[in-house]
Amino acid sequence: MVTVAKGDVQVGLDLGAHEYEITPEQVRDYAEGVDDHNTWYTEGSPFGGPVAPALILHSECYRFGGWYLPNIWGNLHARQEWELFAPIMIGDKVSTRATVVDRYVKRGRDYVVNGVQVFGADGRLISRGRTYQSFLPEGVEQGMAVDKEREKRSDRRFDAGAGEVAEEIPPLEKTVTLEMCKKFSQGTNYHNDLESAKKMGFPDIVVQGMMSVCFLSELMTRRFGEGWYQGGRMSVNLVNVLWGSDGGVACRGVVREFTAEGALRRAHCEIWAEKGDGTKVTVGTASAVVA
Repeated sequence: MVTVAKGDVQVGLDLGAHEYEITPEQVRDYAEGVDDHNTWYTEGSPFGGPVAPALILHSECYRFGGWYLPNIWGNLHARQEWELFAPIMIGDKVSTRATVVDRYVKRGRDYVVNGVQVFGADGRLISRGRTYQSFLPEGVEQGMAVDKEREKRSDRRFDAGAGEVAEEIPPLEKTVTLEMCKKFSQGTNYHNDLESAKKMGFPDIVVQGMMSVCFLSELMTRRFGEGWYQGGRMSVNLVNVLWGSDGGVACRGVVREFTAEGALRRAHCEIWAEKGDGTKVTVGTASAVVA
């Protein structure tokens, strides 16, 4: 589990390795946690059998200890990147390794970037992810770290989807319940418990940022299928907090252009997740391979 670092956190810090067998129970928990019940996960897929969701190991970075900075009060997931190279089938054995790949200060917060690589049993690279976690300076633990008024400021409003597009991706509406938050973010924490959230400097439950990232992966899976699992890329900023009382988000996307990639093409997309009032929660880009 994620723990505070005992020493200085520097680029190159090796956080260790894990090994797993991907089980039907893990896939079931994922499906229930994000309400994604794709039949590929249980009945069969174009890859020859039941396949795990593309981001089945979405929170692997948080299973490694020793990279959180001392002041965890008010910490937030700020950015996420993914590169997908191959599917993980149910029953596959995989290994993961995590490394601190960047650290910097921006707008009064200290950012630590945890890079996780996932490998198949044969050693091939399956995916790469980078998780940008932001921390407040030591000693800052008063008032609210982030309140509900922040998202109303002009600098927290983001345009998305405007201008000329090659294709609109069918939107995906997602309801978020407390039960989903408990399944997705296991244990009692500020992602599923109001009192824990208040102790961490938030007025409401903070829906784990990785949940909206998984929603967007579902959006891309629905549209691009195999081309998302094998060649998918995502780079998104988590720009506003999705609160437990918000109830859910709408995930949307547009294809900006198609470019040649060998005998195939790559679809370059703009993607985002927004609340009912249009407040953007997650914004960024993604791409996938198409025939």
